[in-house]
Amino acid sequence: MKKAATLLTLCLIAMPLFGQKKAPAPPAIGSDVASKTLKNGMKVIVWPDHDIPNVAMFVWYRVGSRNEYAGITGLSHFFEHMMFNGAKKYGAGEFDGVMEANGGRNNAYTNQNVTVYQNWFPRTALELIFDLEADRMQHLAFDEKVIESERGVVYSERRSGVDNNNNGLLYEQVQAAAFLAHPYHIPVIGWPSDIESWKHEDLVRFFKTYYAPNNATMIVVGDVTPAEVFKLAETWIEPIPAQPPPDPIRTKEPEQLGERRVVVEKDAQVPLIQMAYHSGAATDPDNDALDLLLTILSRGESSRLYRRLVAEERVALDVSMFRATAFDPSLTWLTATVLAGIDPARVEKIIDEEMAKVISDGVTEAELQKATNIAAANFWRSMRTISGKAQSLGNYETFYGDYSRLFDQPALYDAVTREEIQKVAAKIFRKTNRTVGTLVPKQVAAAQETN
Repeated sequence: MKKAATLLTLCLIAMPLFGQKKAPAPPAIGSDVASKTLKNGMKVIVWPDHDIPNVAMFVWYRVGSRNEYAGITGLSHFFEHMMFNGAKKYGAGEFDGVMEANGGRNNAYTNQNVTVYQNWFPRTALELIFDLEADRMQHLAFDEKVIESERGVVYSERRSGVDNNNNGLLYEQVQAAAFLAHPYHIPVIGWPSDIESWKHEDLVRFFKTYYAPNNATMIVVGDVTPAEVFKLAETWIEPIPAQPPPDPIRTKEPEQLGERRVVVEKDAQVPLIQMAYHSGAATDPDNDALDLLLTILSRGESSRLYRRLVAEERVALDVSMFRATAFDPSLTWLTATVLAGIDPARVEKIIDEEMAKVISDGVTEAELQKATNIAAANFWRSMRTISGKAQSLGNYETFYGDYSRLFDQPALYDAVTREEIQKVAAKIFRKTNRTVGTLVPKQVAAAQETN
């Protein structure tokens, strides 16, 4: 009887209570993101995150060196500076001063495709930041003294980041050689003669065309509600008039039919190698497989290229790879710092051998699983902060035209197969599809000429 009671008790414990409901599943990540397009064409995207009483506001303008041409190269980067130098309500230096006085900070960056202005601040300053952004978007000042001052600052950045930076100089040369027709051959910092000769009318026309609300997207993440952000956007941003849309970029880069080479001789301690392979735009369906392949080849000490070049052969100090995120077909880069006294040709030979192995044999299941795990970890790590969320939302909305694709990304990486990785390797990593740049120390080049 005692045994029967025990069995009955166990059965009752194991059985769900009659009428008990299952606990609701937690909401899917991103389900609370909301968006609204203002009457002037600006899209505002809001992701509430109430963990801390702070806010990240990123304003993405769809303008970069891709939108420039001979004579005005570098203007996108120049305006990254100018947007902090005074408008109608807040004068020179006041943007930073007012923001910092209210507990905020800011930054900005420019690349070939976009210019992004980043603000981080307490939620108590939310309306003030809208006021600041609206002022410079509509009433940016074009004071000649400020223009000349910033022209000098930009030129100084060019000297430090390109002319006197071996990696920057080689990158600029390889980029220019890799693109014959498309404006991606233009350096973001601009060519020296253009920096020296921008005209006032160039600046005014460029600003009016590209810094219009209909050419921008605002991302707001943090201790806010969509309703209050949309109301502030309607108050401060919506009255700013839209402008005619910029002319589309129609030029397409012709297929590369043979390997191109760039050699730079310069004062240096060690040689450098950069390889630029043509690859797809941000929306290219091969990119998920390509991302995982780049991880297998170059991320971490167990990656294929690091093991061969750094750990085993000891011919390089480092090696890395990355894929450019771009509106148009762009480049996938490989960079390596060669050890002093090592012939760069030896490093290049090892790289070619590893690429050939991937093309002929593919990757292992263990390598694919590791790369997928790293991709998942990176994704969730980027979601930990309001800044990471704002950056990710902006990337997907800007380059895909749909921020919601961000939340599909882990599943897309999980779906990649070994066959897809081998296929993309054969497509991208062909010698005829690349531009190879080598920076040779002057003393080494002189010795080679003597011999």
